[in-house]
Amino acid sequence: MTADLAALLDDPAATITQLAALLDGLTDAQRWAACSTLSRARQRMLYEKAAHAAPIDLAHFVGDAAPLTEVIHDGLNTLPTPAPLRRFQKRFCRPAPGSGAPDRLFGYNEGPTRRLVGPGFFVAIPTAGRPHWEARGAVVIDYFQVPDAAVVPGWPEVVPNSRGLQRLVYDQTRDFMRRVSRHVSIGAAFKRERPLDHYFVLCRRERA
Repeated sequence: MTADLAALLDDPAATITQLAALLDGLTDAQRWAACSTLSRARQRMLYEKAAHAAPIDLAHFVGDAAPLTEVIHDGLNTLPTPAPLRRFQKRFCRPAPGSGAPDRLFGYNEGPTRRLVGPGFFVAIPTAGRPHWEARGAVVIDYFQVPDAAVVPGWPEVVPNSRGLQRLVYDQTRDFMRRVSRHVSIGAAFKRERPLDHYFVLCRRERA
């Protein structure tokens, strides 16, 4: 399956519809195995092809989960670090009812560097109404914001991304998301509104 995904990405004529069909036909384990080896060049190709997918929405990240219920996405980024450190999770939840604007999600980053760097909390919002953002993706994971209400019990303490080593990774950063398939999305990182040419693929785990 990994080879099939790579072959489609390397084919200039292959469409996002074909990629989605391949990924939708896999099990969770197969899907993650296929995505977890994608190089920077192939993630860049995936982001470009995903520009032609249906716009992603907040429901992609949490499904029908109740408020303050954790939904995990396994991820692989393209940062210049050893391979084990490029694997991580983005964990999302819906805020509790009545805790501010309804069209947003809370989340943070879990992985081998979290205790050193920090949790990298964020707020995910639609980009609708901001044309220069909409062109990058229909949802933005915004590190300029952190949750301002309750998060999932057991999550780390919410801290601003300007604190400690987080400022080197998350501060003044936004990730713009595009849909790939039912479970898979692709993000591109921007810092101070400048593209970093770094990407990450996310695979949402099916909830029990």
